Amino acid sequence: MPTVRRKKSRLSCLTSTSNEMEQAPAIMHIIIDGYNLIRQSDALRKHERLSLEAGRNALIRSVSYYKARRGHKVTVVFDGWQGGPIEEERDKLLGTDIIYSRKGEKADEVIKRMVQKRAEEIVVVTSDRDIADFVDRRGGTAISSHEFAELLEKVKTVAIDDTCRGEEKFVQEDDDATERRTKRKGSSRRLSRRKRSSMLTLRKL
Repeated sequence: MPTVRRKKSRLSCLTSTSNEMEQAPAIMHIIIDGYNLIRQSDALRKHERLSLEAGRNALIRSVSYYKARRGHKVTVVFDGWQGGPIEEERDKLLGTDIIYSRKGEKADEVIKRMVQKRAEEIVVVTSDRDIADFVDRRGGTAISSHEFAELLEKVKTVAIDDTCRGEEKFVQEDDDATERRTKRKGSSRRLSRRKRSSMLTLRKL
């Protein structure tokens, strides 16, 4: 009697991918300079033009989708320097940790405190040079808000009905982009430690 070979269904493929992601540990803690990222993203700035709250909500939705896909721990820090609460406030929305700095304190200081207390691999998303330098001196990795905004858009555009191949394609595209950036630098020029660290981190993100 001939053996009947059954094709793996698309549903089982999606379920398998989902199960693997649920079991994978959050290998990095990504700390995001909230308003800095919003203002470096064309997509998020459109929402912020409506209101600050609309901009924050759009960022949280985008980041939460990314977190569900990639499995990393994510904290977004919003600046309450001028109109923030009397005391620092914390919240959790769509699985993403949110921190609002207290009135009179910038998000920069909250992020720096978190970096100093780190007990895990930390990646800080910001285009603020002072914060990036601080993170680098303490052994963490900082990547620009513009780079991370592009990453958020890449994750969103992976087709749901092509998940199994899409994940592989996403990783390959990310590696290819990193390789192209390296080639443009030229073999005679040594990359800085921060740039090398950022490139390695981008592969994990």
